[in-house]
Order: sequence, then C-alpha cells, then structure tokens
Amino acid sequence: MGFFDTGAATGLNQLLRREAWALEKLAPFAGEIVEIQFAPLPPLRLEIVEGGQVRAADAGSAATLTIAAKPGILAALPKGEEHLMRAVDISGNARLATEILALLRYLRWDVEEDLSRVFGDVLAHRMVGTVREFTAWQAEAGRRLAENIMEYAIEERRVIVSRAEFQEFADGVAKLRDDLARLEQRILRQRDGKGS
Repeated sequence: MGFFDTGAATGLNQLLRREAWALEKLAPFAGEIVEIQFAPLPPLRLEIVEGGQVRAADAGSAATLTIAAKPGILAALPKGEEHLMRAVDISGNARLATEILALLRYLRWDVEEDLSRVFGDVLAHRMVGTVREFTAWQAEAGRRLAENIMEYAIEERRVIVSRAEFQEFADGVAKLRDDLARLEQRILRQRDGKGS
C-alpha cells in the first residue's frame, strides 16, 4: 500500500460518504480491486470494501478491473458517458467499470465547502472564484489563439483554403464532371450515328 493510494482512498471515502447513492453503487462489488492508470501519476490501486467504501489495495493483489485514461479524458468528462467510454481503455469486470465511470461523471467534490472549514467561508469563496476566473481566462485565451492561428493559416500563408473557396472549387469540379459526361454522351451518339 502506497501513500498515494491511502491518501486517495481517504479523500474518495469522504466524497462517497456524502453521497449515499454512490456507496450503494459500489457496495455489491466488495472485494474487487480497481487499478486506475492516469499518467503521469502512479497507478492508483483501490479495494472496494463492505458498504461501498474503498481502501488502498495490498501490493500483491491482482486488479479485477483496470481503467487506463487516454489523453483526452478531461475533455470527455463533462460530455457524457459515451465520450468518457472512448477516453479510457478498460479491462476486467465490465459491470464495475460502468458504475465507476458513472461515479467519475456524477460524483463532485465540493471544494469550496472543504476549503471553508480551513480558511473560512469568505476566503474559500474568493479562492474558488479566482480559480474559476483563471480557468475561464485560459479557455478564452486558447480559443482566441486557435482562431488567430486559423486566420493566419487561411489569410496570410494560404496554408488552408477558406470554406467559400473550397465550395467554389467543389462546384467547379462538379460542373466540369457534368460537362465531361455530356461530352462523352455526345461523342457516343455521333459515333453510333456514323456507325449505322
């Protein structure tokens, strides 16, 4: 049992105890060992115990379920289970995997509440607000950067054609194809007319 596993189990149990439905989902799987691989973190190995809580798994025990996260898992979390399923590699107990993926999607840590116990309500609210603003700023900056790169690629360097130019080209190709088909038909009619 590693420190990482023990700490994760403690934090997860705190979340699970707040949500009775989550404990009920895990309770039938008592004795199962889950290994979650989320690079660059070390693998997280947890054993489900009676009542649906978890503890750090023994080092020598084999995992009955392994969930390995792909790089796009964070973007997939809010999009739904279908996207989440594509963002992980799963091997082992499929029923348990379904329950754990549902927990990952719906179980939320109330950071502000936990911080308020340590720092007080006002400071916790400001801390969480600052993190939200920073996250929103990063998303907006990323969106603007992507738009600028696309505009540069389209307008300045001509690496990518615009949608209108592409549509014009596609229409021209379709017209040329139709003209060639008509020409081919005319040639065949003339040849058939001379051959008779």
